[in-house]
Amino acid sequence: MSRRVNRILSLAGLTSRRKADEWIQAGRVTVNGKVLKEPGAKAVWGTDDIRVDGKPIPALSERLYLMLNKPFGYVSSLRDPEGRPVVTDLLTGIKERVYPVGRLDFDSLGLLLLTNDGEWAHRLTHPRFHVSKTYKVTVEGEVTESTLQRLRSGVYLDEGFSGPAKVSLIGRHGYQTDLRITVTSGKKRLVRRMIEAVDCKVVHLIRTGFGVLELGNLKIGQYRLLDPDEVAAMNKLTGLP
Repeated sequence: MSRRVNRILSLAGLTSRRKADEWIQAGRVTVNGKVLKEPGAKAVWGTDDIRVDGKPIPALSERLYLMLNKPFGYVSSLRDPEGRPVVTDLLTGIKERVYPVGRLDFDSLGLLLLTNDGEWAHRLTHPRFHVSKTYKVTVEGEVTESTLQRLRSGVYLDEGFSGPAKVSLIGRHGYQTDLRITVTSGKKRLVRRMIEAVDCKVVHLIRTGFGVLELGNLKIGQYRLLDPDEVAAMNKLTGLP
């Protein structure tokens, strides 16, 4: 089946469709040896020889959707210039190239999705779809009701307004407070920076939910395949068929 080349590059996990258009306009993409000129050009993935900067794109393969319970001390990337462990090191038995859907900080734990479906990943992380992410956050000290209200209303960060959040108190233990925080923005380290903006300190952060998905009892460092119903439910959030 012929598709727009920009969509093929996105599905292959190489880039977004918008960025693919820029690559095409820059003359970086060829199909069967010919440099593409128009972003709307079509090709058949798996039949036509599609290349970026002279390198063949990944082969057409089965779409994979994984949930990983990311441990502390892993980078949410395919490689790390500092030589730190990366999350794909944990995917024993997965031969296909998959990549993280968004980020989970080096010092954070919990639910991380990985896939080889570029459009799926793009939509789940694009701000216009407002896909929620939920975290259990342990904060140093006692968090007052007025502080909770500030977080719920949203705070101002260096780049602007954080947007509102759903925040509830889970409980207190010793000199620490556990919160449940749900946000829809994909800003980098958003929850940590919101906590810092209200003069509190994060002790521990774990992502427990992403859209309709929940981490459940998946053990730290383990992964599982999403079942078809879970994939379909996530598709529904972003208008995918």
